[in-house]
Amino acid sequence: QVQLVESGGGLVQPGGSLRLSCAASGSIFRSNVMGWYRQAPGKGREFVARITSGGSTAYRDSVKGRFTISRDNAKNTVYLQMNSLKPEDTAVYYCNLIPPTNNYWGQGTQVTVSS
Repeated sequence: QVQLVESGGGLVQPGGSLRLSCAASGSIFRSNVMGWYRQAPGKGREFVARITSGGSTAYRDSVKGRFTISRDNAKNTVYLQMNSLKPEDTAVYYCNLIPPTNNYWGQGTQVTVSS
């Protein structure tokens, strides 16, 4: 059974940092582009960042220079290092393929940026 399990969220003050992790089943991880998405309260889910199997990355404009996506192919894990966090980064963060597959959405991990 395919699973994507996100972790690492929490409450952080503006300007702080968090590192999110997403553990994926090997069958879907190795050759696929992996991505992070987020959904803020009252808003739709949006793309945050993606990384190819070869390590090429892309980001939404609002997180460029602050967030870094990476992957460890040996551990079937994708990471999102988030620095200089802002209140508008508050959301539930999910990982999935690029493009996303409906059956792979997990529970996500809550990130709250507040003083």
